[in-house]
Amino acid sequence: MRPDEAAVDVRLHHRVRRGLRHPANWMQLLRFAVVGGSGYAINLIVFAAVVYGLGFDHRIGAVVAFLVALANNFIWNRHWTFDVAHGRAGHQAARFFIVSLGAFAFQFGVLQALVDGAHLESLLGQALSVAAAMPINFLGNKLWSFRA
Repeated sequence: MRPDEAAVDVRLHHRVRRGLRHPANWMQLLRFAVVGGSGYAINLIVFAAVVYGLGFDHRIGAVVAFLVALANNFIWNRHWTFDVAHGRAGHQAARFFIVSLGAFAFQFGVLQALVDGAHLESLLGQALSVAAAMPINFLGNKLWSFRA
């Protein structure tokens, strides 16, 4: 490890420790969880409608559910969770989309492993895979999409 990498690692460690001590950060995490819960419910409802109601493959259902939940989550996270009236909404939306797309790529891989590999029922696989991607979404959006 180079000396400059070690310095960055130490600064990040101190930043995380300071962040854990601020009650406002915990409240923000709670709001993120509420928004995430609504997005989670929307995701599963849309997924079930597309897969079971319309008869599409679970991969198509995952993409459609992701896009619908993405719109819901961006609006609520921007205006309530991270309360960012400043900044350009388009810029934040682009960053939010990139973070969400990265989390979705992870989620989609987990879904495939659970449904095609472990032979879980697709709705259960969707539920577990979306939950597994939540930490990626929170950290990416807090530290990059909506950072102060």
